Amino acid sequence: MKNVILYCRVSSDEQKTNTSLDFQEKKLRQHCDKNGYNVIACSHEDFSAKHHDFMRPEMKKIRDYCKKHKNEVDMILFLRWDRFSRNPEFTYMFKRMFLDEWGIQFNALESPIDFNATEWSSLLASYCAAAHTENNKISRRTRDGIRETMLSGRWANSAPRGYKNVHIVDSNGITTAKTVEVDELKAPIIRKIFQEVGKGVEAPCTIRRKICPDIPESTYLDILRNIFYKGKIRVPATNTEPEVIVDGLHEPLVTEELFDRGQDIMDGKRKKNPKLAKPVKPEYYLRKFLVCPHCWKAITGATSKGGSGGKYHYYFCPTTGKHLRMPAETVNDAFVDYVGGLRPNGAIMQLYYEVLNDLRKENTRDIRAMVDKLDKEIYELNERLDKIEDKYIDGDIDKNDYTRMTNRVNQQMKTIEDRKELLETPNRGAVEPKLKYSINLIDNIDKFFKYAPAEAKIRALSSIFSGKLEFDGENFRTDNLNSVLNLIYQQTNELRGKNKKSEESFQLSPLPYPEPRQYPNKNITLIQINQSTTAF
Repeated sequence: MKNVILYCRVSSDEQKTNTSLDFQEKKLRQHCDKNGYNVIACSHEDFSAKHHDFMRPEMKKIRDYCKKHKNEVDMILFLRWDRFSRNPEFTYMFKRMFLDEWGIQFNALESPIDFNATEWSSLLASYCAAAHTENNKISRRTRDGIRETMLSGRWANSAPRGYKNVHIVDSNGITTAKTVEVDELKAPIIRKIFQEVGKGVEAPCTIRRKICPDIPESTYLDILRNIFYKGKIRVPATNTEPEVIVDGLHEPLVTEELFDRGQDIMDGKRKKNPKLAKPVKPEYYLRKFLVCPHCWKAITGATSKGGSGGKYHYYFCPTTGKHLRMPAETVNDAFVDYVGGLRPNGAIMQLYYEVLNDLRKENTRDIRAMVDKLDKEIYELNERLDKIEDKYIDGDIDKNDYTRMTNRVNQQMKTIEDRKELLETPNRGAVEPKLKYSINLIDNIDKFFKYAPAEAKIRALSSIFSGKLEFDGENFRTDNLNSVLNLIYQQTNELRGKNKKSEESFQLSPLPYPEPRQYPNKNITLIQINQSTTAF
């Protein structure tokens, strides 16, 4: 009596629900009962045909079992060859494994092959190749259908986050088409993401941690780049047709202007230095750097006259005064307190001074090494010129070759000599005074913004902040602090109590200003106007 393993397989959920697996098993068991075979196992495979045949879970189990019990299994039986595989290469490999190496027969019930006959390879190839060809035709028809659907403006795949797939059903209850609709539960989160990114105040990854930490970072970045949210559909390119972007029939979640503004911010195209068309007034030096947290418009300034003839200066939101309208002096003083809170302590400034000096000395040694290397290259080029001249004198090269080769070497030598001269040119300005001035400026940045001319303040603002400052009447907020100052700021926090070892090492004296309040998000800096405590 032969011991047989039955293998039943479907390639889609639709076939599974139509009980194709039960039908296959019934036919196979009837054949085994008729021939007196002993069925030792029956495997049902519903793994998708798009996956590699080696990755099918049930097929792997059969292979592993037969490898361990090769003397206990006589045959693997399935209904048709396309149920076993549509890949000729896979089928030939399993024939060698099961039949040739382990002596286990495997065959189809409806189209059995006599592997002792000479024509078995042709039959096996034809059965599998026919199924493989049909599979390719189905795949192409599916891809073409999806492309045509997308070209018409309808989405044919799974709905992106913030939308949901909907089936269009006719009067007879038959699904005639599929479309997408806005998911009112998830859509507000997507809109909020684009609104916050469009402000340009905080980094996109910071916004993710605040608004939607459950969304993976890769998915989150894909959302920000997906033009589907502004009402467009990207139709991928094929071997014969280019990529196309069409207008979608679905409802966009964000405006095209907001989406494009977010792309510019993510690409680093936001303007760092605001262009002021009018002369700068000292009272409004923060104008164009501040944005309203409600409408994201740049806060502007104006002067009004009082009843007694005096002039009063105000910052206000151009959209509506309800968003913001405050005396310019109050806002400017608050900003001075804000930047004053970013000052590091004396130990940090001394540390950076020593580091910069060390770097300057190390840079001098590096320059000397580079000059020596250039001298060596110049010497080698001179030797090459001598060899070229010798070849010309000996008649090995003609005049044209001699001219061309010497011109090329001379050009290389001139380039190297220019580099050498640039490196050897002494620094005419003393470095030490500049270091002291720069560090003193950082240490007294609040006094600078209080007493410096307006033009100098604006240049400093452009250097310190790479983007906008959001101001809501009480708080300043930004994530665009200069990277060097941001590093100093983080180390200052560390020395103020977060790292006791560092504090003991530098032996810091008590700080001349109150301890900063800690906020959950380290990338956000705040300053309360109505409080004396400066908060980072």
